[in-house]
Amino acid sequence: MSRSANGPLRRVDREKVVLGLAAPVLALVLALAVICLVMAATGDNAFRAFGIMADYGSKSDSQVHIINRAIPYYLSAAAVAIGFRMNLFNIGVEGQYLVAAFFAAAVGGALAWPGVIQIPLILLTAVFCGAVWSGIAGVLKATRGVSEVITTIMLNAVGTLLIAYFLQQGRLAEREENILQTPDIPDSSFFFEFPTTPVALHGTLVLAVAVGLAYWLVLGRTRFGFDLRAVGRSEPAAEASGVSVKRTVITAMVLSGAVAGLVGMPALLNDAGTYSNAFPAGFGFTGIAIALLGRNHPVGMALAALLWAFLEHTSIRLDREGFDQEIVGVMQGIIVLSVVIAYEVVRRWGLRRQQRLVGERLAGQARPSGSDDPAEVSA
Repeated sequence: MSRSANGPLRRVDREKVVLGLAAPVLALVLALAVICLVMAATGDNAFRAFGIMADYGSKSDSQVHIINRAIPYYLSAAAVAIGFRMNLFNIGVEGQYLVAAFFAAAVGGALAWPGVIQIPLILLTAVFCGAVWSGIAGVLKATRGVSEVITTIMLNAVGTLLIAYFLQQGRLAEREENILQTPDIPDSSFFFEFPTTPVALHGTLVLAVAVGLAYWLVLGRTRFGFDLRAVGRSEPAAEASGVSVKRTVITAMVLSGAVAGLVGMPALLNDAGTYSNAFPAGFGFTGIAIALLGRNHPVGMALAALLWAFLEHTSIRLDREGFDQEIVGVMQGIIVLSVVIAYEVVRRWGLRRQQRLVGERLAGQARPSGSDDPAEVSA
């Protein structure tokens, strides 16, 4: 290839790299600037807060806590992102993972099989329940055109009531003092842990890594992933090319719910060993923010989950140092908004630049085809 031919390609590659770096850099600068302004307005020292957070987060036990906390966040974000890739807003991850965790805990507590059999059974139960709960919304969307936002919100409420019904003494739960919980899962059915000190690293990290690899492979390197993205871009165009929109919608929602079913497994199999009325909640809604923050990319969501967990964990130290407890929530909101705004600004700027370059090239190609004789031009 000639040197002149290589020039435009190199320029396009450089522009892609610049655009790829401009968005996160702009988001970081914007977030830091806004956080500093907000904290200055409340009389706090932002740089002192950043120093405290960095010092506390650099300790080895804090790092393990952060990773453990990031695991369910990442799984939740991956579940949300599967829907986002085809413009489906699965806002029901919260209900899906709670329903899945409850029935998985009930199955695990009712059996006393060897861990090599029971652990996969618990995981499959969680995946199945999450897939079924999300699949209801997918079927209604594909067959009746019902908005998945409405159905998943309603299913969150139904799931909460379903759990409340079965989480009663004499049904699927037992009472210990003032706590209602499912029977304890046998110790042999707990997931393994990495022997880190002074705190053990949850073995469900392996699940998160496996989900991330599967997400990248299936959605980015398979025909199904292409069909899913095509439906998200234009349903009529996808239908015209032979893609079954209804089947793709249902499959995407089922896959999203299946991944959502795993969100509660770190708490169930690496921590509590039972489902009680104090089971951790809120991971599903946080996953929406993390998916947006990570731009639906498996690596980006991992970094976003770690950042979110870092902010939450270091908020403990900030509270001890006299900072307002709500400041971390403000930081999280500012970061998400900054990322959304920065990426949209860069996207629009890149689109306008591409349109301008295409116009210049078309004008350059049209010029030699005309006559260079001024007399002919004037005539």
